[in-house]
Amino acid sequence: MTSTTMDAANWADSKKYLWLLGAPVMLLPIIGYGFYTLTGWGVFWWFAPLFLYLIIPIADFVIGEDRSNPPEAAVPRLEKERYYRYATYLAVPLQYLSLLWGCWAVATLDLAWWAYLGAAVSVGIVSGVSINTGHELGHKTDGFEQWLAKIALATSAYGHFFVEHNRGHHVRVATPEDPASSRMGESFYAFLPRTVIGSLRSAWEIEARRLERNGHGVWSIHNHNLQAWAMTVVLFTGLTAWFGWIVLPFLLIQAVYGFSLLEVVNYLEHYGLRRQKLDSGRYERCQPRHSWNNNHTVTNLLLYQLQRHSDHHANPTRSYQALRHFDEAPQLPTGYAGMITLAYVPWLWYRVMDPKVVTHHDGDLSKAALQPGKEAKLMVRYGTA
Repeated sequence: MTSTTMDAANWADSKKYLWLLGAPVMLLPIIGYGFYTLTGWGVFWWFAPLFLYLIIPIADFVIGEDRSNPPEAAVPRLEKERYYRYATYLAVPLQYLSLLWGCWAVATLDLAWWAYLGAAVSVGIVSGVSINTGHELGHKTDGFEQWLAKIALATSAYGHFFVEHNRGHHVRVATPEDPASSRMGESFYAFLPRTVIGSLRSAWEIEARRLERNGHGVWSIHNHNLQAWAMTVVLFTGLTAWFGWIVLPFLLIQAVYGFSLLEVVNYLEHYGLRRQKLDSGRYERCQPRHSWNNNHTVTNLLLYQLQRHSDHHANPTRSYQALRHFDEAPQLPTGYAGMITLAYVPWLWYRVMDPKVVTHHDGDLSKAALQPGKEAKLMVRYGTA
């Protein structure tokens, strides 16, 4: 037995049981309500955004990064262990528990408008984080897990992500054809409508082509988009019938906030990065250098290592517990929670991220993805090699 094989046989995932932390995150609105009932402080209606935008960035800063990778010889064993899949399954019922709690709260408690909004945003954060659960499950080939992915996506009304992400974004990532890849000089507020509309259109076209190849019409029960959207319609209709019309604005607000959270993450994951075209006219293969990466421990534990996005795109079938750090991948200055806050302030985002894009491309902005209409300005400001 070689030393490498022996190391792999003896290797154990030191974070194995910490991956379960992704599930309790789904209960943040309920935890906040518990603090509210104990203290009477109305700020706890906004506990989930406080946790996301304040507590997690501080925890990321204090605990720091983990750049270690599992031994490659241990990866087959790691991938086969069902425990890691069960950890993601657990998040889905807890997600729905928070949604039900939110409906109960706005329907039965006499809430001020700011408390109603706080409850909707808090549950919306859960729905947004749940898109990441659906993302992990949607990459699996097991039929049960694919349906569970659609169930996770139903609360945010973003079921078409199941189609667009796997067969659209992963194919076209870091190219001008991808609506989910942002450009240097493009603010999040310009990116949001472009990616929402573009991803919706792309998902419909992708599924229409698949159904045509299989001899089905686009308006059929075989349409994955229609299946996923139907889940949302049934869910929202059922909850409105149960709790009354007062919950409908709540459901819509939390859904919009949820999918906007996904899209701000999309915004930061490929900002300014571009795959180059080969002489054949095809784009080069996606490499770790085409996605921004991050190794801050806390956010990676809570998001099933989504921040190791470089390896995920270069090797999309690799499970979250086996994703690796690559030295050549461009690194974000902090975890996703901190970067999301940065993305909401365009001038500050540009100040932090634009120089990093320039450095990553060795000063040659002709290789970067630039916002149309801003190319000349960016070239003048940063020059070109």
